[in-house]
Amino acid sequence: MVQLVQKYLSINNYKDQTEEFEDLFQSHPDYPSLFAITDTFDLLSIENVAVRIQKEQFSELPDSFLAAYKNDIVLITKNGDLIDIESKNEGKKSLSFDDFTQNWEGIVTVIEPNDRSKIVSLKTNSNWYSYSLAILALVVVSFVYNSYGISEILLLLTSIAGFVFSVFIVQEKLGVKSEIVSKFCNISPNASCDSVIGSNKGEINKWVNFSDLPVLFFGVNLIAILSNPSGSSLVIGLLSLVSIPVILYSIYVQKWQLKKWCLLCLTISFIIIFQSAVFVFMRESFVYNSSSLFSYLFSIILIGAIWLSIKPVLTGKMKAEKEVSKLKKFKRNYKILNFLTKEIPVLAGLNKLHSLKFGNIDADVELLIIISPGCGHCHKAFADSLELITKYPEKVSLNVLFNVNPENNDNPYRIVVERLLEINYTKEHLVLEAISDWHIKKMGLDKWLEKWNVGPIGMKVNQQIELQYNWCFENQFNYTPVKIVNNQMFPSEYELNDLRYFLSDLSEEKSLRKVV
Repeated sequence: MVQLVQKYLSINNYKDQTEEFEDLFQSHPDYPSLFAITDTFDLLSIENVAVRIQKEQFSELPDSFLAAYKNDIVLITKNGDLIDIESKNEGKKSLSFDDFTQNWEGIVTVIEPNDRSKIVSLKTNSNWYSYSLAILALVVVSFVYNSYGISEILLLLTSIAGFVFSVFIVQEKLGVKSEIVSKFCNISPNASCDSVIGSNKGEINKWVNFSDLPVLFFGVNLIAILSNPSGSSLVIGLLSLVSIPVILYSIYVQKWQLKKWCLLCLTISFIIIFQSAVFVFMRESFVYNSSSLFSYLFSIILIGAIWLSIKPVLTGKMKAEKEVSKLKKFKRNYKILNFLTKEIPVLAGLNKLHSLKFGNIDADVELLIIISPGCGHCHKAFADSLELITKYPEKVSLNVLFNVNPENNDNPYRIVVERLLEINYTKEHLVLEAISDWHIKKMGLDKWLEKWNVGPIGMKVNQQIELQYNWCFENQFNYTPVKIVNNQMFPSEYELNDLRYFLSDLSEEKSLRKVV
């Protein structure tokens, strides 16, 4: 289901948010429900709507959307008079409108297309460019120091291709998703690389399984042929020919046991068969020499050692990420947050405090932070708070109070609070810039005071500093930052960034309180 929604996001120009969607969606407490999908869209600030419509309104829907079909979430694409349906369980198929509506529940989820130009992330592509350049460099060096015939060139090219597809298989086995591989593996409704590669039919022992064999085989072949083209070609050709029974067994498992085709596996099989054909039809060009076996054995030891060292690390990393996802799911449970939330000890007097106010004052989620200009952790607290109201301007408002002892004349940062409050009273439109200069840009004290020279400090500023300090003292807030949401203490076990997970719950809870 994740891949279907990611594809839907890509169709609507949200490709740069597909990875973040997967993380947020899979850690959602209601995963994999429709609510988890729409709530994750909300977290990503993607305009969306999930509604039940009549069949007569189908023509008003966009060309692509998500729908509830046969108790599953599927991706729907209009294709003339046909409806293309793509699901995790059944793959792709096309139906007439009448056939589609027989099992369609009328529920659709639609997102607003992203018309803004996006900077495409090149991280993954950059990695592949680096790997490609490394292989190309090895090939160039090998061509400089060795002589290649047609058969050696064919085996080299097919070994490179086989190694690339082998890496794709390992990625699928570890759960690392790729959009290109996903499209390739789902060309046919009967194809599912994930089902085949993830099957326990491929387990050989606790160290090696069938998904490891291609990367080991082609990795060894590649190193061997680059180091000794003429000597290694004979061994590669023979081993390719000997591997054909393994290929036949793989096809048997896919066809009759799993009843799904792994297109990556079939591609690997084709490459090995092609290498076997090169050996059979061009065997006159293969020459055995004393270094043939040595070169191949050296490559086996090298690649085997590298793979046995890397595989536990990769497997451990993926297991750790899955555990983190489970913990996130637990942490994002609103009942857990509610259990850890505490009442403010002394709420009386809070309405007399004049805070710095940012964002939508009518927002359902009211965030209050109590900070101090000399507190390093307060920089992050304010930055996180500002990010929340920037990302969710209609849902979150921010109030800022200060906890500074008015009688402590040795505190060099008290003047920062005085000037911020004075600006808030006299030039409120500048207070966001002023506090951002201090907590986000982290200007030095002298530079900040030079920029924000507001003249004499009014009496009401000093009164507010004292009122805010006394209120904090009553509540035993002898630390900063203090985080309060809707007049309740935000649990210290959560970061302010985590508040975004609960915006819908907090809004719903506030609405219920109004009704009561």
